[in-house]
Amino acid sequence: MPTDRLAVRKTYKLFIGGAFPRSESGRSYEIVSAGGEFLANAALASRKDVRDAVRSARGAVAAWSGATAYNRGQILYRIAEMLEGRRAQFAAEVRESEGVGKGAAEAIVDAAVDRWVWYAGWSDKLAQVYGNANPVAGPFFNLTVPEPTGVVGVVAPADSSLLGLVSVVAPVIVGGNTCVVLASPTRPLPAVTLTEVLATSDLPGGVVNLLTGQTAEMGPWLAGHMDVNAIDLTGVDDHALARDLEVAAAANLKRVRRPAAEDWAAEPALDRMLGFLEPKTVWHPKGV
Repeated sequence: MPTDRLAVRKTYKLFIGGAFPRSESGRSYEIVSAGGEFLANAALASRKDVRDAVRSARGAVAAWSGATAYNRGQILYRIAEMLEGRRAQFAAEVRESEGVGKGAAEAIVDAAVDRWVWYAGWSDKLAQVYGNANPVAGPFFNLTVPEPTGVVGVVAPADSSLLGLVSVVAPVIVGGNTCVVLASPTRPLPAVTLTEVLATSDLPGGVVNLLTGQTAEMGPWLAGHMDVNAIDLTGVDDHALARDLEVAAAANLKRVRRPAAEDWAAEPALDRMLGFLEPKTVWHPKGV
């Protein structure tokens, strides 16, 4: 066997509608490790890619929100299974991207797997916690149930390439929303590899769409898009940019989430799931 063969270098692409297209602009940019070493060329997404991703997310809303909560939980659990099976690969990418040791990288991957499982377990319990049978003065059933907001834009954390990403994406989709995710500009490789897991885990195409590139370039188009219903600005560290995105979102977005700094290693809470659900109240006469 020859010993001087060249390694097959991976081509990193976008993830839109369950497929892996290159950016329509044909552009790319260099990704370097935490130590400054070249790792790969990632696709530099454009505003046209943002529009394509939003269109794909909108097209997936009806089927995903119409699936049973139990089925959505099964799919999120399947994502955890697939991620667990590629533990070594993810640990290596997290180690290169974040500059942590082998043990710390493996712990991050394990936490990401556990987070998918945690959210999967909540899929068929949200209606019990967030819904209610309301007492009313009259012969009526009055029920409040949570419904998904629709298409959610997500700016992933820049510093947490895998655990932070999972922590902002899983709570959005578990409730029946679809999303367009802007990956960490400087540490996107674990995110792109995660899309390969999503594509092979029974998640319908279009539920998660992931773009790599510069948040300052893509963010205004995502925030201002009239077919996006909410946006999570967790990964926007620049105060001026965050303010501009909030202004762009004000034209039509029902919800803008801009949390303070978060500890991704901390236990998750319900607020991220509930933040992208809308309470719907239904009246129905008794005895009919």
